[in-house]
Amino acid sequence: NMIPLSSVIKTNWGVGPILLQRYNGYPAVEVVGNPGPGYTTGQAMHAVQDIVDKALPPGYGADWTGQSYQELLTGSSAPTLLALSILVVFLCLAALYESWSIPVAVLLVVPLGLLGMLTFCLLRDFPNDIYFKIGLVTVIGLAAKNAILIVEFAMQRQAEAVSLVDAVVHAARMRLRPILMTSFAFILGVLPLVLSTGAGAVARHEIGTGVIGGMLFATLFGLLLIPVFYVTVRRLVGDRT
Repeated sequence: NMIPLSSVIKTNWGVGPILLQRYNGYPAVEVVGNPGPGYTTGQAMHAVQDIVDKALPPGYGADWTGQSYQELLTGSSAPTLLALSILVVFLCLAALYESWSIPVAVLLVVPLGLLGMLTFCLLRDFPNDIYFKIGLVTVIGLAAKNAILIVEFAMQRQAEAVSLVDAVVHAARMRLRPILMTSFAFILGVLPLVLSTGAGAVARHEIGTGVIGGMLFATLFGLLLIPVFYVTVRRLVGDRT
């Protein structure tokens, strides 16, 4: 004969959740949210992390999943990507000019562009997120472009038996108008990003502001310092002409 279930256990009706969330074997609660108007995902994540650190009682913890987790992984790899970008540009220039010293003179202008981007982003209180890093990589290439215009023309003049200083001064004078025209044309092309509105406007503001600041610094200060960088590097490698 079958044994009644009531002889083994006692049952009663109750109310409970339909689904129990688990994360790494621990009871968990999934929280999903979006940044408010005018705020980036990085700022929203920092705000949530502050709540977790300050408001939750002892014994509670938090972790990120999905898109937020991928954003954190991308942020931690940003220094490596930045260094790799500069290395790739250096190797391309070294292959182009068949020299190790000339790419150094070109890349010395990159910190000026990065300084301008950082200054403009700080003035507008933009965070260090993925859009900031996209702007960094863009400014690296654009700042190097201005230096290439002067350095390449100076090398051509030196090949014509012109002295180092005279070649650089002549190159800076001849390339002044092309550099200003291309740089300010690019700045005006990026300006709609800074003035945009609507969905995703904050991301466009951050990229546009950073690139404009980097280009302004790389252009205005670069025109003065690129000839100095080139002469200094060439003198260090033994070019005394």
